[in-house]
Order: sequence, then structure tokens, then C-alpha cells
Amino acid sequence: MTDLSPIRIVLLGMMGSGKSSVGRALAERTGWPFVDNDALVQDATGRTARQLLVEVGEGAMREAEALALRTGLALAPPVIVATAAGTVLNPETRELIDAAGFVVWLRADAETLAARAAGAEHRPWLDGDAVGWFRSTLAAREPLYATVADLEVDTGSSRPGAAADAIVAALSAID
Repeated sequence: MTDLSPIRIVLLGMMGSGKSSVGRALAERTGWPFVDNDALVQDATGRTARQLLVEVGEGAMREAEALALRTGLALAPPVIVATAAGTVLNPETRELIDAAGFVVWLRADAETLAARAAGAEHRPWLDGDAVGWFRSTLAAREPLYATVADLEVDTGSSRPGAAADAIVAALSAID
């Protein structure tokens, strides 16, 4: 492993883009702690994002995700934080992400994302046409992801370890 200066790495992207798996692989390579927004939401509320959506609505779910994001970003570096996919929708949380550290956008196409996310109980948006939902959501969110990303990594055809290696290489180049 290359010796990296301690920083906060923020992983963002759509559900199924690999934030959790790349985060774990990155933690293995760096030795830094990894926190996942989904786990922080569940720890704070006792419910998954899907449960929050169904039981108390999208607004409460987004609020819980934003609070979990703030909790993750409050951790001192070095740390790796995976965001909830929709946190970029709120301008305030987008600013937090942008200022938090080295932001990595994990990208994949709609078909890949739908295939990866299919059947996962905690995916609140995929009960209908998953590919169609991903296509329209990507069109809306990609410009937002682009405004805060320091690095884009295509995870559509790569394994989590390869994506983690690409992130470490990019960080080593700017260290």
C-alpha cells in the first residue's frame, strides 16, 4: 500500500454503484475506518431507508440520510464515508460533501445498476421498472454528482478491488 496522507474520502454514486463494496476494499488497502450511510441511518433510527420511506415518508427518510451523512463527515480523518445516493439532491448536503474531503463518484450504467440492485430488500425505489427508474434518475443526478466529484471511477465493469486501487493511485498522484 502506498503511504497516503490521512484524509476523508467520500464515496458517492447511485445504489448499486459499489459504494459499500469499494469502501470496504479501500479500507483494506488503506487501513482506514469505513462507515456506510445506510448503516448509520439504521443505527440512528433503528430502521432501514426502505422502512423509513414506507412508515414515515420520503422527507423523513431524506432527513435521516442527511443526519447520518453529517455523523459520518464529523469523523476525524482518516476515514472513508459512503453516502446515500440521494444526498446530492439537497444543495446543503451537496455543499457538505463538496467540502468534506476527497470526493469519489462511482459510476455505472442503468442496466448494470439495476442488475446489481435487483432483489435487495433495502432498495426503496426498485419495485417497478428498475432500469427505467435508473435511467431517469441518472439523468437527474449525474450533473449533481459531477459538481462535487474530485474523481470519477467507472465501476460498471470493474471489481471493487480494482476501483479501490484506482482511488489509491489517484490519491498517491496528488499526495
